Amino acid sequence: VQLQAFGGGLVQAGGSLTLSCVASGRTFSTYGLGWFRQAPGKEREFVAAISRSGGRTYYADSVKGRFTISRDRDNAKSTVYLQMNSLKPEDTAVYYCAAGDRGGSYYYPDDYDYWGQGTLVTVSS
Repeated sequence: VQLQAFGGGLVQAGGSLTLSCVASGRTFSTYGLGWFRQAPGKEREFVAAISRSGGRTYYADSVKGRFTISRDRDNAKSTVYLQMNSLKPEDTAVYYCAAGDRGGSYYYPDDYDYWGQGTLVTVSS
């Protein structure tokens, strides 16, 4: 599976952005999908994840209520989205999408087998 993330950019605090991650390959529906982020000088951290069916979602406390993860209905476009609202300067980071088919936890980088290249989100105050 190859992943490619899009949609990063510069936005003012309080604004919104939607990130997209397109996956290649025929087995998109078998993968749980996640978003992580890494700010300068910090470790990569979990942001959000969605189960294979799309029926369950998971969020970091820092983004809960502001970010929404979703995946294409019926996985037709092999795309996962991250809608980000009420952005804060502390959301500034490179955002990575990831895919994994192990089941179980979605919260750690080791839960995923494939990673996109990252897209930079900068939130100005």
